[in-house]
Amino acid sequence: MAEKISIFIVSQNKRLKELLCLYIAEVENCEVAAHFPDWENVFQTVSEADKSILFVDSEYDYADNVEKIALECPNCKIVAIKENPDISFIVNVIRSGAKEILAYPIIKSELLDIIDRIKVKFTETYQKQDKCKMITVFSNKGGIGKTSIASNLALELARITKENVALIDLNFQFGDITTFMDLQPSFDISYMFDNLNVLNKDFLLSTMEQYKDTSLYVLADAPYFRQTKPVTSKQVTKFFEVLKESFSYIVVDTDSTFDAATITTLDYSDMIFLVTIVNLPALRNCQRCLNLFDKLGYDKKKVQIVINRYMENDEITLNDVETLLKKKIYWKIPNNYFALMASINKGVLLSELNPTSNVAQSYKDLAINVSDSVFKNTLVQKFSPADNRRLENILE
Repeated sequence: MAEKISIFIVSQNKRLKELLCLYIAEVENCEVAAHFPDWENVFQTVSEADKSILFVDSEYDYADNVEKIALECPNCKIVAIKENPDISFIVNVIRSGAKEILAYPIIKSELLDIIDRIKVKFTETYQKQDKCKMITVFSNKGGIGKTSIASNLALELARITKENVALIDLNFQFGDITTFMDLQPSFDISYMFDNLNVLNKDFLLSTMEQYKDTSLYVLADAPYFRQTKPVTSKQVTKFFEVLKESFSYIVVDTDSTFDAATITTLDYSDMIFLVTIVNLPALRNCQRCLNLFDKLGYDKKKVQIVINRYMENDEITLNDVETLLKKKIYWKIPNNYFALMASINKGVLLSELNPTSNVAQSYKDLAINVSDSVFKNTLVQKFSPADNRRLENILE
């Protein structure tokens, strides 16, 4: 017999609660366990449930409470209820951690569809359609912030999706992830390649460094400099094959050189974020990379341009960049020198140290953009063409 899913409701709307209870009573293995007029006692009750769905009436303060439950109660799926939800609400509620949106007045079929999707995610036999998405953050020019992008992107993916995310530092000798995240891992990337013959999911999860209380697992550079053995393409392929069986997302921070390990990693990636800044030397290097990727036969959609340290009043405009590179800009991360330096010097990711900064918000939106989301498929048709374009920028 399937395990029951507990339903919790936060609302002062009597009619809303009555409809939810009425419709949910028809759903097998679901029962309304409690409803609350406010947020007092909600977290404690939800945290004690094995599997639960929390329906939140968004007419009341929700952001901080939803975010706390989303972060600390991974077995609770949050559904935000809103009359005529607009684009701004959708983006904000996704950032807070809700996984579904239900329009009010409630339509029974929409409610049941949402519950069915959540029940599927709760089943042990559930397999994601895309299985694993691997994103490599690359630049052939050092010092432009790709490690910061990779680290913060991986953390935000773990927070938003609640799936297992792997952050891999593929720079065997000069990686910086341990510094950026203030980690002292027991095992490093070289150890993993030395033990490819026993590599499996259990081995990975037991040897990779779990980052605090998140679902982010880090495989970092060695804590000290040492000469490493050359790594072959076959070894890299074997390594990522096992990783893809074990994680929903893989974010790779590579070396800036085109060696065998880097080329194989780029080949194996689902997306490549080619990072640049807006000055002529960096853009020329970016152009050379695009030419090489074209010769390697990479799909145009696989390689995406990410502008780091972007400033609105730059002498070189985004139109100039796109004209030079003959490619649209996928993402731009704003320049915030003081916030970034504080993050690096303290060994705390910006998403934790200063989550309200413009850069942290950009990392979060980027993670939303690359993550698997039901919102685009279920909501995009409800809005105007202009609103659809705004929504697609976040949920593509």
